[in-house]
Amino acid sequence: MYSVMFVCHGNICRSPMAEFIFRDAVKKAGRTGEFFVASSAVSDEEIFGGVGNPVYPPARAVLKAHGISCEGKRAALLRFSDAEKYDLFACMDESNLRSAKRILGAAGAEKCKKLLSFAGGGDVSDPWYTRDFERAYEDICRGIEGLLKTL
Repeated sequence: MYSVMFVCHGNICRSPMAEFIFRDAVKKAGRTGEFFVASSAVSDEEIFGGVGNPVYPPARAVLKAHGISCEGKRAALLRFSDAEKYDLFACMDESNLRSAKRILGAAGAEKCKKLLSFAGGGDVSDPWYTRDFERAYEDICRGIEGLLKTL
């Protein structure tokens, strides 16, 4: 089973969107049993007393508009120990990529890639700042489509 961890800054917008878009895509492709998927944050800003915040409402709304549920998902922190558990860390932007490599150390750094490296390159812009959650959804879909073609 191939394991993928999607990574963003706070694990309340882009990476949980990617996690659930990926789950939906593999289900539709009849490949559910081939993958283990999760998402995490490089920052603990959305985690208080060990409990992560739920997916940010506008991100949830975009997923719901596309028929995808992320019910129950709460922010989780990327940890050094994840390096041995996952085959790929798909990061949303250059800053997330650098932070993930730092957190995971040498063993995990080689497994870190930007999600859009599977779709021609670039970053998935952070909708927390751009407010364009639909654009983030579209970019994530493009990256996941490219990623699935390689797996």
